[in-house]
Amino acid sequence: MKPVQSPAKHTAVEKILRSYDETTSALAFQLRDFLLQHLDNISELPDNTANIVGYGYGPGYKELICTIMLSKQGVKLGFYKGTELPDPAHLLTGSGKVHRFVVISSAKDIQQPALKNLLNEALKAYHKRKDAN
Repeated sequence: MKPVQSPAKHTAVEKILRSYDETTSALAFQLRDFLLQHLDNISELPDNTANIVGYGYGPGYKELICTIMLSKQGVKLGFYKGTELPDPAHLLTGSGKVHRFVVISSAKDIQQPALKNLLNEALKAYHKRKDAN
């Protein structure tokens, strides 16, 4: 089920995803569709200044599952507390102390089962954090 978004938030998300070349934007929209399909009732949290769209169940980092990050280099799917996620396919990259990301170069990257597994692990980690509080 897709979340209900305010028209302003929906427009802000689309503006971010369209802010780069056509190939990057198309890939970002495909990734968005994937996330909305696999994360029930998720909220989109646009950050126009950073060209990031967060996906979470409330405001703040503790409610965050992942982010779509756009740049001239392309599209990345970032994971909150990605350093703690099991990643047997070694999709996660980055050197941050908390966050990790997956480079999305093509639609094949979005369709691979390992990405869905990683997303499921991020969702499990979120529920574990939530249950702990």
